[in-house]
Amino acid sequence: MSLRGAVRRALGSLIHRVWIAVRTAGAVSPANPAGYRFRRLGEGTCLSFPVGAIFGEAWIEIGEHTLVGERVSISAGMGPGVDLGPDSIVRIGDRCSIGRGSHIVGHQSIDIGDHVFTGPYVYITDQNHVYDDPEIPIGRQWPRNNPVVIGPGSWLGTGSIILPGTRIGRQCVVAGGAVVRGEFPDHCVIAGVPARVVRHYVPGEGWLPPHLNGTPVQPVEPAAVQPVEPVESVGTA
Repeated sequence: MSLRGAVRRALGSLIHRVWIAVRTAGAVSPANPAGYRFRRLGEGTCLSFPVGAIFGEAWIEIGEHTLVGERVSISAGMGPGVDLGPDSIVRIGDRCSIGRGSHIVGHQSIDIGDHVFTGPYVYITDQNHVYDDPEIPIGRQWPRNNPVVIGPGSWLGTGSIILPGTRIGRQCVVAGGAVVRGEFPDHCVIAGVPARVVRHYVPGEGWLPPHLNGTPVQPVEPAAVQPVEPVESVGTA
């Protein structure tokens, strides 16, 4: 090996060791000062370094043995330094895994149950812009909040978006890229834009599409055809 190659190899090894040390020291856990700012940060929980935008920690609770990936942003409220009242706003359960680059943006109430796993770049929010007044720029109209609940044991695929007012049941799958709003039962697969149930678990039969879950699809009655009055021909002048 040439001298240049040996130097490059040694330098690369040093950089990797330093980076591992920086990642370890920069992670947020219950044992370091950054973890003290949270309302609750459970034993064994870690926010990986580099962290994303984190503020409103006093209104954020994360359970035990939960792993938050790199560059995940978790926020409560519009910005730092705002008093949001006596109750927590963002709650993440025990033994969850939040994929890198995800965003959890809470203003009223976001509940994520135990054992919820997400892919990277998932977006969860309980607030949306409104466009009630067509004369005022949408970004200047006061946004509207609606609580979000994600049931325990669920999986959210890469790039999925969970919008305000969504309630997802237990042990559900959200497909990658789905845009989800509304209420969904336990044990279902949710996919699409806008998202809908594409599979539902039926005991003894397995995961079935909606039209095979024991509820027959109701046929659509054809619209009644109204008789058409004859039109008199228009004569030429």
